[in-house]
Amino acid sequence: MRQPCGQPPHPPPATWQHGGVTAATHSSLFPQVPESADAVLDGLDPEQREVATALHGPVCVLAGAGTGKTRAITHRIAYGVRAGILQPASVLAVTFTNRAAGEMRGRLRQLGAGGVQARTFHSAALRQLQYFWPKAVGGEMPRLLERKIQLVAEAAARCRIRLDRNELRDVTGEIEWAKVTQTVPADYPAAVAKSLRDAPRDPAEISQVYAMYEQLKRDRSVIDFEDVLLLTVGILQDRHDIADHVRRQYQHFVVDEYQDVSPLQQRLLDLWLGDRESLCVVGDASQTIYSFTGATPDHLLNFRTRHPGATVVKLVRDYRSTPQVVHLANGLLGQARGRAAEHRLELISQREPGPEPSYVEYADEPAEAEGTARRIRELIDAGVPAGEIAVLYRINAQSEVYEQALADAGVPYQLRGAERFFERQEVREAGIALRGAARAGGNDALLDDVEDLPSQVRAVLSTKGWTTEPPAGSGAVRDRWESLAALVRLAEDFVRARPQATLADLVAELDERAAAQHAPTVQGVTLASLHSAKGLEWDAVFLVGLTEGMMPITYAKTDEQVEEERRLLYVGVTRARLHLSLSWALSRAPGGRASRRPTRFLNGIRPGSAAAGPRTAGGAGGVERGGGRRKRRGPVLCRVCGKTLTDAGEMKLMRCEDCPSDMDEALYERLREWRSVQAKDLGQPAYCVFTDKTLMAIAEAVPGDEAELAGISGVGGRKLDRFGADVLAICAGEEPGEADEED
Repeated sequence: MRQPCGQPPHPPPATWQHGGVTAATHSSLFPQVPESADAVLDGLDPEQREVATALHGPVCVLAGAGTGKTRAITHRIAYGVRAGILQPASVLAVTFTNRAAGEMRGRLRQLGAGGVQARTFHSAALRQLQYFWPKAVGGEMPRLLERKIQLVAEAAARCRIRLDRNELRDVTGEIEWAKVTQTVPADYPAAVAKSLRDAPRDPAEISQVYAMYEQLKRDRSVIDFEDVLLLTVGILQDRHDIADHVRRQYQHFVVDEYQDVSPLQQRLLDLWLGDRESLCVVGDASQTIYSFTGATPDHLLNFRTRHPGATVVKLVRDYRSTPQVVHLANGLLGQARGRAAEHRLELISQREPGPEPSYVEYADEPAEAEGTARRIRELIDAGVPAGEIAVLYRINAQSEVYEQALADAGVPYQLRGAERFFERQEVREAGIALRGAARAGGNDALLDDVEDLPSQVRAVLSTKGWTTEPPAGSGAVRDRWESLAALVRLAEDFVRARPQATLADLVAELDERAAAQHAPTVQGVTLASLHSAKGLEWDAVFLVGLTEGMMPITYAKTDEQVEEERRLLYVGVTRARLHLSLSWALSRAPGGRASRRPTRFLNGIRPGSAAAGPRTAGGAGGVERGGGRRKRRGPVLCRVCGKTLTDAGEMKLMRCEDCPSDMDEALYERLREWRSVQAKDLGQPAYCVFTDKTLMAIAEAVPGDEAELAGISGVGGRKLDRFGADVLAICAGEEPGEADEED
């Protein structure tokens, strides 16, 4: 078969195209360690394999949501280690949260590359600071301030500036932003004005509080988390011998979520690297949602400018979400503006079709919460685990009404952002009890007449509050039971993967997971803010409170702030694997005036709404290739009766569903046969080439040139480049490829 131009060669059988591909984001809990370096590459798709084998020189991975970026970079590290190209101790992988770093360590351990350092920027810098402080500064390192908000409150009081609790939190955030952007107190007002930042108080007052806060830290010999980075940067800049020591230790760097680096973190990374280019960065500008903390996608977008010889790979095969969810996500970004939008990635779902996203309007917020809880109850009754459902909102203050509604519906839930799983008291107590039972072995009366491992765990944890049936209602008792139930399920999964495992083996596994912060799933509906949901995924996601003033949030004033709100909604949409619900309430309280409007971001997407702004073309998967820009499109009118179309399927056909069709049936069948061959060649579902509606629209319009073909909804610049010649040949009654052969 003819290989499409620009497509990577087919991998050998038994890999991703032939049913051997493993899920990019929803993998087995206890996979077998690959037997060899080559086995590490098994199951990777062509673009992921491109990442895994690009071990030299600067590498930039542009990875869309759900495309398996963590999988790609952990397999890259593991392949390099297992092939003897990278030494485990010489690799430093950095990310932004302890959870992400723990997940990376867990995956590397499962791939046989357990000696690799995977840390947050702060954790890596703190280790270096503690080690080099006696040599670089002398004496004992200052104490690390765990919570700066109390010291900020004291600084404000000394400046005779009154701050309420919310203002105190906001001013603390401003001080953090100033430090990661390397702004000193005296320069803060000018920096705020230059960045168009909306300061929570008079910038001169914040500058005053900031200066007093720094003075109090010096007086008490304490440092905060931002100081950890600043001091490490200072030492590496001033002491070339120490910088050389660090560079001898770490020869290869991997940075995850690179769109979130701050100027200070980028400065630290530059000092770690020196004049070398042994760097791999991974990110997605469309998921930049933390600019308020100083994060900027500029370093990701400028990577090829700074490293002209870089290998750039795009991951756009979405293994997480159904085509329906992906279509909505692509539609959201299609309306985006700004520099990040120009580099957006158009995702291609690799999953079977699923239900259409639902758009639900409620009279008021309590009705929205009750309706959401009712629909969640229906999903659970239909077999969807509670732990695979999430309710996501813009701000944490929205959670209370959903907590109440879920409790009333008898649905267990957990609030995202609570303490880490292995630090919960009941989990620590359970670990002690299991360790004691493992040591006692057959001498523990609890284990009399209990043979298999899960039964042993149930017997031990029954003394700590676990029961076969969950307690009624919610609250602390239910939370404790859910934690213990998660350990029971972990034991059941563990013994399925290792049938001969003992209680001592399970305890060792728990210790390793605790060290890596690799927590099991707690079975309760997750309630979380959109920001805290980043990096997570569920089978069913409910996006609630989607009204103007909340999405985008009312204080998003500038175009860039509004675009970041759009990206935040995009992150929420792409958390869903199968079921997605978007809802809003017309008033806050029952009986209130219905003055609210659904978010503008759904205009032209939700049924019955007016079309929205311009779209820009996304990149294709694979190694970097150029892309074009789509034309601005106005309202789509039915070509038969002239009515404005809002339904996505009707917009593709360019006519109302009820209006008469003049489709060439024979042409439609030839297009379907051609699509089947293309899909088989590409190893993708047929709808990834063109949907049925798009083929129907082509068969009705019978385009005679590229301009006419490009005017059909569903034929973007990327598909026009890839398939346009074949489609036009079929429409002209020729065999696809004939024109190429004559040329």
